[in-house]
Amino acid sequence: MARKPFIAGNWKMNMTAASGKQLIDELKPLVKGAKCDVALCVPAILIPAMTKAVKGSKIKIGAQNVHFAESGAYTGEISAEMLKEYGVKYVIIGHSERRQYFGETDETVNKRTLAALNNELTPIVCIGETLDERQVDLTEHVLTKQLEKGLEGVEDVTKLVIAYEPVWAIGTGKTATDGQAQETIKFIRKKLGKMYGVKNANKVKILYGGSMNAKNCKGLMAQPDIDGGLIGGASLKTDFATIVNYDK
Repeated sequence: MARKPFIAGNWKMNMTAASGKQLIDELKPLVKGAKCDVALCVPAILIPAMTKAVKGSKIKIGAQNVHFAESGAYTGEISAEMLKEYGVKYVIIGHSERRQYFGETDETVNKRTLAALNNELTPIVCIGETLDERQVDLTEHVLTKQLEKGLEGVEDVTKLVIAYEPVWAIGTGKTATDGQAQETIKFIRKKLGKMYGVKNANKVKILYGGSMNAKNCKGLMAQPDIDGGLIGGASLKTDFATIVNYDK
């Protein structure tokens, strides 16, 4: 089944309104003819300015996190309704840095995912194993737990995106080989098939999120179960356009 490729950038805690606009202005003509969907997930404070900057282009703006409550005493948090009001289309949920530094769990990932779906946002749900877990052959066990707990109560899995990000390959310069990435993402799709049926699993976009860059994107994107990338450092440069145009 043909799934439209999707390349999403994650700016993390980088850029200002001025530098972000400059990059987007440089990217717009470079990605104009892209055959894939394109998004940039930016710091929350930049969302209004970047939404304005991408107007008239193929680029959509996403957020890097969302709270699970509609409103309330959650200082520093942002609700799905707030994101939707500013035209946000996607939201990253459960990124390994959120899990590592901010106490994100499979349970909170689940709550945030449901909140996003309830507000017609597309969650990019991140899952992945650490190096220690991979070395002792726990990859499939870890991913199964993250999928089962993180997607509990999700009725239509085709309305979300999964990003497989091996924790050991994020910000380290290490990348899973094309074969390793394909093998693991194939397992993820097979697990989704058991949870939601093969037909629905085959509609879900699954991204690779472990240091995909301009040099390795073609090999990774050639794999049958890899539908795109969640791009970190390379999304802060015009190299991002090379990844978006991987098929050229």
